[in-house]
Amino acid sequence: MQTSEPLPRVIVGVDGSPSSYAALRWADRYARLVGGVVTAVHAWDTPSETGWSGPASDTDFDLQQARERFTQELSSVFPDGRPPGMTEHLVEGDPSEVLIRASEGADILVVGRRGRGGFARAMLGSVSQRCAQHAACPVVVVRPDGDSAR
Repeated sequence: MQTSEPLPRVIVGVDGSPSSYAALRWADRYARLVGGVVTAVHAWDTPSETGWSGPASDTDFDLQQARERFTQELSSVFPDGRPPGMTEHLVEGDPSEVLIRASEGADILVVGRRGRGGFARAMLGSVSQRCAQHAACPVVVVRPDGDSAR
């Protein structure tokens, strides 16, 4: 009897930023090359849970809105339909913590260089930096398409 090896697991963080869309496309291409499967992870966090200071930008944001946003993001990257075998996970929580947990048992974690928040001039976003430092697997940080930064 032959035992089959598990397929390589490619985890990718998606937050709606151009960098995360580029990361999602990169993860899909990589998974096809290695015969793996992609798990797209969208983590959302509410200001009241993290203690952000200042007014919340969307105090009525809920799971349904997060699910709709995630669906729109995946559809914008793959307008002809999601790749076969791609799974999606929507998780409430700090994005870096969610992705670090998701990296356990994965073959690779793919994140965008810059996400939706933070300082535009920073070289790495806080999520990509934390993932690169703490993930349980190798991490690929992808620039957005057309980014000529060196």
